[in-house]
Amino acid sequence: MKLVISIVVMLVSFITNSVIAQEKASVTAEVINVSSDTGKVGFALYDKATFMLKPIQARNVKIVDGKSTVTFENVSYGEYAVICYHDKNDNDKMDFSPNGMPIEDYGASNNVMTYGPPTFDRAKFAVSEKNVSLKIKF
Repeated sequence: MKLVISIVVMLVSFITNSVIAQEKASVTAEVINVSSDTGKVGFALYDKATFMLKPIQARNVKIVDGKSTVTFENVSYGEYAVICYHDKNDNDKMDFSPNGMPIEDYGASNNVMTYGPPTFDRAKFAVSEKNVSLKIKF
């Protein structure tokens, strides 16, 4: 009887872990028009609660031939947005002019660019059963 209970517990544990593992995907974002290979591109993945505050995941990536690509792994199903910028001077922050205008190129998922910073509702995309691939333009 103990053997049967042990087998049932192991099966339930295996099935539960398999279901949980399937509720995650990867998000790959590629900037396709970086103006130079100088510096790096900073990528940040946000959900609605963290948007433009503290990213869920963030990475700095090299630029090769005007392109930079990052993959965020183990992203739970839901809605997210990606923001990225070209850190030309490698100082790990986006630089602004004295009047508040950005002096480094930036972009967001869905490539919706307006005057002012991106908004979550315009940049959001869904992560579900399939991995997500985004092409972002500065």
